[in-house]
Amino acid sequence: MSFTYPAFLFALSAIALPIIIHLFNFRKFKTVYFSNVRFLKEVKEETQAKSKLKHLLVLAARILAIIFLVLAFSQPYIPSNNKNIVLGDKAISVFIDNSFSMEAISKNGTLLDEAKKRAAEIASAYKATDRFQLLTNDFEGKHQRLVNKEEFIELIDEVKISPATKSFSEIASRQLDVLQATESKSKLSFIISDFQKSILNLDKLKNDSSVQFKFIALKASEKSNVYIDTCWFESPVRQYNQIEKLHVRVKNVSDKIIENNSIKLFINGSQKTPASYSIDKNSETEIVLSFSSKEVGVQQCKIELNDYPVTFDDRFYFSFEVAKNIPVLCINNAEPNSESPYLNKLFSSDSLFVYSKAQENKLDYSSLGNYNLIILNELKSITSGLGQELKRFMINGGSIIIFPNREAELKSYNDFFLSSKANYYERFDTANTKADKINLEHPIYKDVFDKKSFSVTNLDLPKINEYFVLSKNIRSNEEYLLKIQNGNILLSKYDVEKGKLYISAVGVSDKFSNFPKHAIFVPTLYKIAMYSKVSQPLFYTIGKDEVIEAKIMVSGENVFHIRSSTGKFDIIPEHKVLDSKTAIYVHNQIAEADNYTLAANTQQIQGVSFNFNRQESDLTCYNESELKEEIIRFNANNINLLEMDLKNISISLAELDQGKKLWKLCVILALLFLAVEVLLLRFMK
Repeated sequence: MSFTYPAFLFALSAIALPIIIHLFNFRKFKTVYFSNVRFLKEVKEETQAKSKLKHLLVLAARILAIIFLVLAFSQPYIPSNNKNIVLGDKAISVFIDNSFSMEAISKNGTLLDEAKKRAAEIASAYKATDRFQLLTNDFEGKHQRLVNKEEFIELIDEVKISPATKSFSEIASRQLDVLQATESKSKLSFIISDFQKSILNLDKLKNDSSVQFKFIALKASEKSNVYIDTCWFESPVRQYNQIEKLHVRVKNVSDKIIENNSIKLFINGSQKTPASYSIDKNSETEIVLSFSSKEVGVQQCKIELNDYPVTFDDRFYFSFEVAKNIPVLCINNAEPNSESPYLNKLFSSDSLFVYSKAQENKLDYSSLGNYNLIILNELKSITSGLGQELKRFMINGGSIIIFPNREAELKSYNDFFLSSKANYYERFDTANTKADKINLEHPIYKDVFDKKSFSVTNLDLPKINEYFVLSKNIRSNEEYLLKIQNGNILLSKYDVEKGKLYISAVGVSDKFSNFPKHAIFVPTLYKIAMYSKVSQPLFYTIGKDEVIEAKIMVSGENVFHIRSSTGKFDIIPEHKVLDSKTAIYVHNQIAEADNYTLAANTQQIQGVSFNFNRQESDLTCYNESELKEEIIRFNANNINLLEMDLKNISISLAELDQGKKLWKLCVILALLFLAVEVLLLRFMK
């Protein structure tokens, strides 16, 4: 047992007063006359015995009353975890988890309602002179300071569900910043949350023994949620009037089996392809929705299912664009009649492509960014200036195909290849051979052949008269499309930043091979051109502050706008021009999941869709025993778990933070012994 004010124990010296009174009985004796003296001795003996007992009992009652009265003023307590009480005002930081998972239902309403109630009880457990900080996942500016108790209660009432999510290390770091700036000797942090396993990272907690962390774990009555996790297309390019296959991943975080639940797809507000799904408990499933794009341009879409009570993840937004056309540029050498009739016929006859031609000595470098695909048709050399512009073109997402010249200056070619981290031409080989292997798993050829009637043994591939032998130094970034019989590469692909580089071992002239006349030539070049379309992300995640790339630049008074589909939301985001591309920064200004439009003033540029972070969708949380194990595992000595069940938190805090106080018991006992003294004096004759 310890004392809050041990100096008051000196008042125990007051015990001497009743003792002195007892030893020196100053009360006057009354004379009693007796008619017969023979009774005198008997009465005297009887009176002395009773009087002695009475005086001793009164003395004991007085001593005990004084002792317990002094103890009451000394405020005795039983310390919690052998810690002494720190006197003075306290600084208390309270974090209320207001993420989407707190929409789950508990016995007292939603978890958020219970968290706000607990926060108010924490405030009532401390003095009016103590200072408080309220913190939520939003990390708002008004929450970055200490306030008095009254203002703290007002801030609690304003807390609402938010799409933001923060890890425990981020929360603790923000609390420490505020608490360490105070002069209070006692600094406390409270974390009120459901403690999802996805946010608790005790291994990254900054160990600060001056701040005591107290966890208050809330429990949902039922932890069940079915949600749309993500979606993606089977092919990277959307085409007009072509069948598209959209894959949707749905997860079930519950102990219930879901059968024949409906899922809907909306494109530009119109419902497409209704479907149903079944999913086992605590598992996931993949649903394929097929549809065809009947319009060109931006398509804004939404996938929807029904689930309760956690509903923020029942809708998933995404946007894509159906290409009106794909601009292709063919760069020919400066010699007359250097154009390829095969390339001209392939790209000029299809309305999907806008085909342009230019000679290398009359090339406008500033226009290269207007194309998706650039073809180098048998250039004798790649100058350093052209090489730099082509490299920048690929960094920004463009695709390049290189068909070599028989008289190529290998050094200029190879300098460009090496700068792009690709294999280079080693030598020129005139041996007759043929292609004998095709990469059927590559997206270029994935749906070119009919698998039912296709046979590798009967495959007729191009014959080769002469070719350039490519080095084999780089393999990790190389994907072959076609191979020659001796194992050398005929056509290969490399990723260069966001773009692609295709290198052919032969040119498109008849002297090299019959590749331009072969049936495989058309689908190969066609699919390469199709996949050269720079695809924007289908969606972005709120809270991740991802960068949006725009296809155009603005100047002067023109600015970018991000508008919601309803027109009620309109912001002007920050933008920067980087390598002839515009990077747009949202900076957490978007807080609602929806389809939005990126526009330059009134001109629509592209669609952008935002979804809530699915990290909150998994309602798997730590229970109290698991939390204790985590605290022990990471040796977090400054963290305590408050186990309260449904009782008022003020009582638990008083016992845990200040020990079990005994002053009330001492006051009761002091009054009790005073009452005993009165009763003894009044009724004991």
